[in-house]
Amino acid sequence: QVQLVESGGGLVEPGGSLRLSCAASGLPFNMFSMYWYRQAPGKEREWLAGITSASEVRHYADYVKGRFTISKDNAKKTVSLQMNNLKPEDTAVYLCKARWRGNGVEYWGNGTLVTVSS
Repeated sequence: QVQLVESGGGLVEPGGSLRLSCAASGLPFNMFSMYWYRQAPGKEREWLAGITSASEVRHYADYVKGRFTISKDNAKKTVSLQMNNLKPEDTAVYLCKARWRGNGVEYWGNGTLVTVSS
């Protein structure tokens, strides 16, 4: 059974930092590209960052580039998202996704809530 479990969310003041983690089990993690998304209340889910299976390529949405950094540890089967200079508009549930390029199969975690507020 595939599981993706996000952690690290919480309440942070504007300008602060958080590091999110997504722990994977039940899948050959080193074969999967990983992605971070977020969904704010009343808004559509939006893509934030992606990293290829062996971390060869990382890519970011323009609105987080320079503030967020994605990393992948195949030995620990985790993907992380370091978020700096957080803004109130970053408040959302943050979710990770695993995708295998071979057949396009995707798996999602349930998310972790990030609230940016003073």
